[in-house]
Amino acid sequence: MTEYSRRPAALRRARALPPWSLLVAGAVAGGLLGGAYGVLKPPVYTATAYVVAVPNEKSDPASALGFAQAYGRVATQLAVLGDAQVWAGVSARTLRRGVQTATSPDAPMVAITATAERPDLAADMANAVSRSLTQHAKDTEKTTNVELQQFARAVRPTDPSSASPVLTGLVGTSAGGLLGGLALLVRPRREREPEARAGAPTSMPSPAFATDVHGAL
Repeated sequence: MTEYSRRPAALRRARALPPWSLLVAGAVAGGLLGGAYGVLKPPVYTATAYVVAVPNEKSDPASALGFAQAYGRVATQLAVLGDAQVWAGVSARTLRRGVQTATSPDAPMVAITATAERPDLAADMANAVSRSLTQHAKDTEKTTNVELQQFARAVRPTDPSSASPVLTGLVGTSAGGLLGGLALLVRPRREREPEARAGAPTSMPSPAFATDVHGAL
C-alpha cells in the first residue's frame, strides 16, 4: 500500500483543491467572524465637552496656554473625578476608563471626551468632568491668574462611534484573506517534503561493506 493510499480521504480531497481556495476560505471565514463581532458587540457612543483657559488682567495668553496644558493632564486625576462621579452617577473608575482629554499647542482649550454604551451617559460623563475641572480651577484662580470657563457642553450623540458590522466584516475579510495567503505560501513547501522523501534514492552500501562481502566469498 502506497503512502498516498494510506492518507485519509479528507486530506487527499483537501490537497486536491486549487491553491486559491485557501484565499477564498480565509476571506469568507474572516468576513463572517468580523460581521458577527460587529453585530454582537454593544455600540459605543462618544460625547465631547470643551473648556477654555482665560487670563485675567494680571496674566497673559501664554500663561493661559500653559495652564490649559496642565489642566488637560489633571482632568482625569482622582481629585477631579471624585466630584465628577457624583454628577455623572458613575464610579470614578468608570470615568477613568471612559474619559480622555486632549489639548492644543495653539489654543488654551481642553477637550474632554467620554465614551459609554448609552448616548445620554456619554454626555453626562463629559459634562461632569468639565464641571468638576472648572470648579477645581476656581480654587487656584487667585494664584494662577487664569480662569477656566466652560466653552461648549457635550450634547447627546445620535449615532454610535463604534465600527458598524459592515466595517468589521470588511476588516475581517481582509484579515482572513491575508491569513489565507500566508497559508498558501507555506502549503507548497509542506507538500514537496513528502514527495522528496518518497523519490529519494535508497542508500548504497559503503565501500567498506562491499569489500567485506568480496572477502567472504
